[in-house]
Amino acid sequence: MRCSDRRGFACRRFLHLVKAGVLLSGVLFSGCGKPAQPVTITFLDAENQGVPGDHRMISDVLQEFTRETGIRVNDLSTPEDNGSKLDLAMDMLRSGATSPDVYSVDTIWAGTMGAYLIDLQPYFASEIPSQDRDLIESYMVKGKLVAMPYNPNVAVLVYRRDLLAEYGYKTPPRTWDELEKMAVRIQAGERAKGKKDFWGFVWSGAISAESEALMGEGLEWQAAEGGGHIIEPDGRISVNNQDVVRAWARAAHWVGWISPPSVVSYTNSDAENIFWVSGMAAFQLEWALTYEFGVLDKPFRDKVGVTSLPAGKSARVGALGAYSLGISRTSAHRAEAVQLIQFLIRKQAQSRASTHVETPGRKVEYFEVPLVMKHIYPWWCKAGDSAGSTGVSRPAVVAGSNYEAVSKAYSQALHSVLTRQSTAPAAAAVLESELGQIMSSNRAQPVAGSH
Repeated sequence: MRCSDRRGFACRRFLHLVKAGVLLSGVLFSGCGKPAQPVTITFLDAENQGVPGDHRMISDVLQEFTRETGIRVNDLSTPEDNGSKLDLAMDMLRSGATSPDVYSVDTIWAGTMGAYLIDLQPYFASEIPSQDRDLIESYMVKGKLVAMPYNPNVAVLVYRRDLLAEYGYKTPPRTWDELEKMAVRIQAGERAKGKKDFWGFVWSGAISAESEALMGEGLEWQAAEGGGHIIEPDGRISVNNQDVVRAWARAAHWVGWISPPSVVSYTNSDAENIFWVSGMAAFQLEWALTYEFGVLDKPFRDKVGVTSLPAGKSARVGALGAYSLGISRTSAHRAEAVQLIQFLIRKQAQSRASTHVETPGRKVEYFEVPLVMKHIYPWWCKAGDSAGSTGVSRPAVVAGSNYEAVSKAYSQALHSVLTRQSTAPAAAAVLESELGQIMSSNRAQPVAGSH
C-alpha cells in the first residue's frame, strides 16, 4: 500500500522531504561527473526516532563508523507509526533509486520488502551460523536472506518473584495450566489483603491499527496448542481446527477471571502500567527488549523475574519481532552498505554487553528464558536451566503484501471471541474463509524481482 493511498498529506510531505534529502546528499558529495569522494551511503532508519530505553545512540555510532572506514552515512528518519514507515520504505524501493542503500526491516515487513532487497547470505556466511535459526528463518524470502538481525526481540513472561515466593512457588509457570492456578491463588490472596483491583495476569487485548500485539499473542497461544502458524509456509491456512478453538476459548475464559474485563481494550502500555507501575498484577506478557532496557526506573523492577511464555500441550513458543537490516538491490554502494551492517551488528553486541556490565547489583531473576536469548543476552541463560521457548514468526513471509490484511482479519476474529461477540468455533470458521480470500486475491500477480 502506497503512502499516498492511506495516510494523506502529512505522509506525502514526509516522503518529499526524504527524497529531497537523498538528492541533496548526492549533490553535495559529487560534482563534474566524478565519483563522490568520500563515498556517502544512505540509511533509512526506522528506529531513528528512538524508543523509551533506546540504547543505540545511533548518531555517535555512525560517526564512529565514518572515522573507522571513511564512509559517510546519511541517516534518514521515518514517520512515527509503523504503517507509514513501511509505506515510505516501499515507495523508495519501488522507485528503483540507487539510494537509500540500507533499510530497517521489521520482522513483519520481510515478505513485502523481500523482492527489492539483495540476498545477504554470500556477505554474511561467517556471521549466520552464530544467529538463532528461527530468527534467520523469519527473514528468508524465496531462498534469500533479505535482512540480518540487528535489534531482535522475543515475547517473554514477566512475573512478581516476590509474590511467587510468598505463595509458595519456587519457579514461575512452565505451562498455561500452571499459570492459571498460580494467578488464581495469588489474586485471591492479594485481594484478601484489601487490594480489590489486583489481577493475576495482564496482557494486550486491544485491536489497534498500529499494534501487532493481539496477532502475536494469538499465534503464540495457538502454536503452543499445536494449532499451526495461521498460514503455513506452503500456503495452507491453519486456523479452523480444534487446537486453535481451544486456545482462543481459554484466553476468553481469562477475561474477567484472572484478567480484568477491560483487558480487551488494553494496549501494551496499559498492561505495563498495571504490572510495573501500580503493582496490581502477578504476571504480564512483555517483550524482552522492554524488560532489559525499559524498566530500569520502574518501582517493582527488583521484584520481577523473566521467563519463557508458558507451554500448551504441544510447544513452548514466543513471537519474534523487532528490526533487522537489509540492502536495496538497486544500491549504488553495495560493498559499503555491507560494511555498515557488519559494523552496526558488532556495535550493537558490544552495547548490550556494556549495558549489562554497567548495571551491577540489579536484582534480576532469569528462568528458562527463550532459546534466542543466548544469542542476544547470553547472561540471561543459566547453566542447568531446562530449555525455554523456541521462536515463532508471524506469517509475514508467506503472506507477502497481503500480511496487513491477514493480521487485521486474525486480530478481529480473536477479539470477537475475547469480547464474546462470537464463539471460538464460529470465529475460526469465518476467519478461515476470509484468509482464503485474502491470500487468493493477488495469487495471479507475479512478485517483482522474483525471477
